[in-house]
Parts: sequence; C-alpha cells; structure tokens
Amino acid sequence: MKVLVVGGGGREHALVWKLTQSKKVRKIFCAPGNAGIGKMAECVNIKADKVEELLNFARFEGIDLTVVGPEAPLTLGIVDLFEKEGKRVFGVSKAAAQLEGSKVFAKELMRRYNIPSAEYKVFFSPIEAEKYVRMKGAPIIIKADGLAAGKGVFVCTTVEEAVEALDIIMRKRAFGAAGDRVVIEECLIGEEASFMAFSDGETVVPMASSQDHKRVFDNDKGPNTGGMGAYSPAPVVTPEMEERIMREVMLPTVRGMKQERMPYKGVLYAGIMMTESGPKVLEFNVRFGDPEAQPILMRLDSDILDIMLAVSDGTLKPEMVRWKNDASVCIVAAAKGYPGSYEKGFPITGLEEAAAMENTFVFHAGTADRKDAVVTNGGRVLGVTAIGQDVAEAISRAYAAITKIHFDGMHYRKDIGARALKR
Repeated sequence: MKVLVVGGGGREHALVWKLTQSKKVRKIFCAPGNAGIGKMAECVNIKADKVEELLNFARFEGIDLTVVGPEAPLTLGIVDLFEKEGKRVFGVSKAAAQLEGSKVFAKELMRRYNIPSAEYKVFFSPIEAEKYVRMKGAPIIIKADGLAAGKGVFVCTTVEEAVEALDIIMRKRAFGAAGDRVVIEECLIGEEASFMAFSDGETVVPMASSQDHKRVFDNDKGPNTGGMGAYSPAPVVTPEMEERIMREVMLPTVRGMKQERMPYKGVLYAGIMMTESGPKVLEFNVRFGDPEAQPILMRLDSDILDIMLAVSDGTLKPEMVRWKNDASVCIVAAAKGYPGSYEKGFPITGLEEAAAMENTFVFHAGTADRKDAVVTNGGRVLGVTAIGQDVAEAISRAYAAITKIHFDGMHYRKDIGARALKR
C-alpha cells in the first residue's frame, strides 16, 4: 500500500516510523515532513492545512491510505473531502473535529452527556470576562475557544494573571479568531494524565496511558507549551482507573457524538485530571497527542496499518491493539525562547551518536535539511525517546542520549517522568 502521512512534527515522525514496520506498506509520503522523516519517507512540499492540494496529490499518486496527524487539517474537513472522493483516510470528520476545534462545543457536549468536567462559563466580552474573574478569584483557568497550537490555555494563580491572560487572548488577539470567545473554568486539583483511544464510531479501544509535561521549565514552572516530554505508562492510571475513564468519559463521548450525528472515527484524546472525586476531563483532542504519540507508539506491539484501516472501515476489534510491557519516555529538546519567539537555522550535532544508543530513537519535530547539516526549524526541535523494562530505565536511556545532542540555545526539562518514579 501507498500511505500519505499529513504533518511535519514529532508525532508524524513517530507515525511514519511505526508505519515502516508494516509489511503491507510499500511506500510512504509525508507532507510536509521534516529532516528526520525524510530518511524514512518521501517528503512532499505541501503544508498540512492545504487540504485541496493534498487531495490532488493523493489522486495523482494513487494513495491507498492518508493518515492525518495534526488538528488543523481535521478541523478544515480534510477527512470529508477525501471520503467524498472515495479515498481511505484515518482521522475524524470536520463535525467531530469541533471537539478540539471549539472548547465551547466540547464543554456543552460534556454537559449534555454527563461527562465529568470542570464548572465553566463562556464569555464574548473581555469586560464581562474580567468582571467574572474578579468575582470568582484565583486560581482559575482561562482558555481561548479555538485552536491555539497547545498555547491557548492559561493556568492563573492570581487574578492579575487571569486579567493578563484575557488581555492576551481577547484584546491583543494573540491567537486570532480562536480568541473570539473564552471559556473560564474552575481550577481542578490533582494529577494529570493523557488518555487516548481508537474509535471506529462504535467500538472504542484504549491505548496505553501516558503523562505529558506541559510547562516549559522543571517542576512545572513557566508558561504552557505544546508539551516538553511524556512517558508511558502513567502509574496514576491504575487498571481500575482505566476502566472508570472508559466508562465515564470515552464511551459516553463516542456515544454522544453518534447521537449528535457526528460519528467519531479516529483517535480520541482526553486530558484527564485525577481529582479527589474521580477523573474529570480538562480537554479533548481529536488526534494523537504530541509528544505522547512518541512513547506510546514505541510501546505498540501491533501493526498500526491494520488498526488504522479497521478504524476507517468500521471493523475495529479490541484484540487488534496489543502493547509491550516495557515503559517508554520522550524528552523534548526545544529552542531558546520557546513557547515565545525563537530563532531557527542552528546546526544540530550528535544525532548519529544519540541514535546509535540501544532502545533509543530520536524523533524529529522542528528540523530541516540545509546543505550538509540538519538545522533547527521550530520551537520543539527533537523528541529523544527510549524504551526500558521500567520507567526508571527508560528515563536513564533517554537522558543519556539527549546529552549527546547539541544546538545553540537548546534546552530541555530535567524532570521528565519524575512523578512516575515517586509513585
């Protein structure tokens, strides 16, 4: 089969890497890809949100399956477009993608189907939103309604921080139209976990649990990012808790979407806060998490192509999805200044030395080829990922590998997986 992977980050490198292991895959294209992906697949110079151009390419190349990595093309309706042409595609419809594309849509769906989540209010006016914040006090959560590349959520410990967040989103328009309205939520207390599942619209099969590290600095300090590292499994998700999350969150969400006439076929991601009163949904994503995809796909013991085809065709079965007993850890190497502004084009050294280490893989996120060098081309540059018998061994391997790599301004958290070790 010929497969097209849409996207160019660490998640897409992990998807390409996993797809290369399928005996049924003859050739992989990736649009737009990156320097690491280019060593495994043919990179195509089409941006992920150019959905018509991607369809033309898929037609021309005779692509058998298109795998959509990021959220933007999903919210633009790439799946509907491809399916209308009779093209097989792995991802959710435009209607189902609202679950990530609009925080308001997600909150209202959860309210209708009794899916546990934080109390919230929606505001169109920064003046009214500010009045509400001053009345409620802090800590409080401010969220831009639309897509903001993982940076539209502000965890505010003071009222002043909350007012500043409203200013950034609604007045300075840092996220454009995504900030037309905001969701203001109560601040949930507990430990966070990422919980993903495959869904073919009827059958929902959980993936291995994981935990992301959102803040840019150690000890969860600094602004929210797209994710600075992740590990799997997350000890906080016990077998009993997994069962409860499936029963209270994942199954009701897929059933609710079916009832709303928006069948959910693809990856359902729930960011979950483990509170004293049980699991509560922080957010939904409609695709693999990034960087969670990297450690999770390293642990997947099945042919991912078979799973994707079954999701697309509505024939998913639980026995198709098997996991290795090992643990896996991903550490993100980021550019100086990320998640704010940062420079690009710095040469990266040590990639071969890191890649040569046992049970380790360096997934490229923001990289490009320039003459004889691989250079930085994004805020999150690399995801150094390792597998081990347990989380401690995986952490040790991943950190040993990342110390081999260097580029100007490179920084990474030194405490990825620390919570798992405490448990």
